[in-house]
Amino acid sequence: QVQLITSGGGLVQAGGSLRLSCTASGRSFRRNAMGWFRQDPGTERVFVAGIDWSGLTSYADDVKGRFTIARVNNNNTVFLDMNNLKPDDTAEYYCGATGGLRIGIWSTEYDYWGQGTQVTVSS
Repeated sequence: QVQLITSGGGLVQAGGSLRLSCTASGRSFRRNAMGWFRQDPGTERVFVAGIDWSGLTSYADDVKGRFTIARVNNNNTVFLDMNNLKPDDTAEYYCGATGGLRIGIWSTEYDYWGQGTQVTVSS
């Protein structure tokens, strides 16, 4: 059974930091692009950051310079380091894996999803 196990969310004050982790099991995603999305209730899942098998990264404009995505463990664990957090970053965060090499910015490009982890930033 393929799983993406997500952890690391929580409550933090504005300006603080959190690290989200996503570890794959059941198959290798070594050659697959992976990414992080976030979602508010009743809205679409929105791209935050992505990384391909070679380490190439892509970020949404509103997190550039504050968030960093990286992968380790033969590419099967993905981290999202979030710094200088703002109240607008509050959302449920999801880790996803695509079926291919290219970073996807749309949720429909992802074949596998982890469970969400809540990030709440207080002002």
